[in-house]
Amino acid sequence: MTPAPPLPDTTATRQALIDACLWMNERHLNQGTSGNISARTHEGILITPSGVPYEALTPEAMVTIPLSGLPADGSAKPSSEWPFHQGMHNARPDMPVVLHAHPPYCSVLAVQRRQIPACHYMIAAFGGNNVPLADYALFGSPELCANMAQIMADRHGCLMANHGATVLGETIDKARWRLEELETLARTYLFSSIGGEAHMLSDAEIAEVLVAFQNYGPRETDNTKG
Repeated sequence: MTPAPPLPDTTATRQALIDACLWMNERHLNQGTSGNISARTHEGILITPSGVPYEALTPEAMVTIPLSGLPADGSAKPSSEWPFHQGMHNARPDMPVVLHAHPPYCSVLAVQRRQIPACHYMIAAFGGNNVPLADYALFGSPELCANMAQIMADRHGCLMANHGATVLGETIDKARWRLEELETLARTYLFSSIGGEAHMLSDAEIAEVLVAFQNYGPRETDNTKG
């Protein structure tokens, strides 16, 4: 995979990460402060702090952690999920944004320990013929980090057993788009069993969509240059 350029650590980038958190809750894709977002920068990984209400976040409150090793001691603690964010940024250098949340329909499938199969062509937005399920491990644990790195090696999103969902993005806008599409897919798959059964697209049909999806989705419009 070709590494993507890091995002600049600017006030605009920091505010765009905060805006993504506020948007998640406004769109009912997350609750409280359970979600988190990070971006790879030249300085390391910029991530939301632990336990701070999104409405109270300021650009200065965002925390920088290294690409490897433990965060430095300081007054601001990074999200408790920082280990898997760090793991994702190292495993997927082509995706500089990691977005995690607890969307309701994704969470239903996650607690049922079900992946999302090829029930709709939008499954291709996540890099393959399914949205996989990462095995359960305690939040913030090395085991969860390893599970996520393995399951996301060739995917742009996954469900997390008894937990929630995570998506990757080439930009902050692309990560936001994938999270909403993932929740829509989860809802579609769950509702498709009402009065019938979902018909799955074949591997050949999904392969065709994957080719068509090479330039699909939001263009690079993140206002992170200033």
